[in-house]
Parts: sequence; C-alpha cells; structure tokens
Amino acid sequence: MMYGYGADGMMGGGFGLVGGIFMLVFWILVIVGVVLLIKWLIEQTSHGGHTHAPPNSQALEIAKSRYAKGEISKEEFDQMKQDLM
Repeated sequence: MMYGYGADGMMGGGFGLVGGIFMLVFWILVIVGVVLLIKWLIEQTSHGGHTHAPPNSQALEIAKSRYAKGEISKEEFDQMKQDLM
C-alpha cells in the first residue's frame, strides 16, 4: 500500500496543471500586493501623509479673494504674495 500517494504515484493529491496555475496566479497577486503596499507606504512617508493643498496656497487664495473684493490695496497684496512665496 502507498499511503499518502495519489493514483499516479506522486504525493499531493493530483491537482496537476490546474492547481499549479492557481498557485502561480496566487503568488503573483501576493507579490503585486506587497509591491503596491510598499509603494503606498513610501508615498505616505515622503509627502508626510498630506493630500491637501499646502497652507501657503490657501493663504494666497485668501489674499487674492480679498484683493478682488477691494479689501486690500495692490501694494498690500503684492507684499502678502511676496511673503507667502
């Protein structure tokens, strides 16, 4: 008797080619997932995790809006713009 062996005399239960293809696809997906996770982690640490506009950009937009409404003069706007850049 051959305990633990398939009908073809090989261990593994006889999944054959189909099992090998599924195993190959599984490991490809695992590797792709790990690569994407590493890429995402690198992007998060290099950008500090911030996805919104930098504070200077928001401040410049506020200054532009105030200038457009006439709340500040051109000289004040130019000074604010120079300070923010």
